[in-house]
Amino acid sequence: MNRTILLDSGPLGLITNPRASPVAAACGRWVVNAIDRGATILVPEIADYELRRELIRARRTAGIARLDAFIAQVGFLPIATAAMRQAAAFWAEARQQGRPTAPDPGPRR
Repeated sequence: MNRTILLDSGPLGLITNPRASPVAAACGRWVVNAIDRGATILVPEIADYELRRELIRARRTAGIARLDAFIAQVGFLPIATAAMRQAAAFWAEARQQGRPTAPDPGPRR
C-alpha cells in the first residue's frame, strides 16, 4: 500500500533550509527514506503559504527557489474547501484526544 505523507510548514522549512542543522538533516533523510520506501510526499497549499509568506517577508529569494524546486520534486496538494474542513476536524479530534498540535494560546491582553 502506497503511503501519502503531507508535510506541515515546520518540516517543510527544515527540509528546504540550506543551513543543515542536525534536525534539518535528519528531517531531510527521513523524507528521502520515505520516498525510497514508496511513500508519496505532498506539500499542502496551506503549508506552502505559511512558509512562503515568511520567505517573502524576509526577502529570501533563494529560499523561495528551494521551496519551489522541492515542491516540483515531490508534489503539491491544492486547497479545497472539503479538505480544509476535514483538516479542521482532524485538528479538533487530535486536540480532544490530548495530542497537542501546537501550544495553547495564552490569555489575550
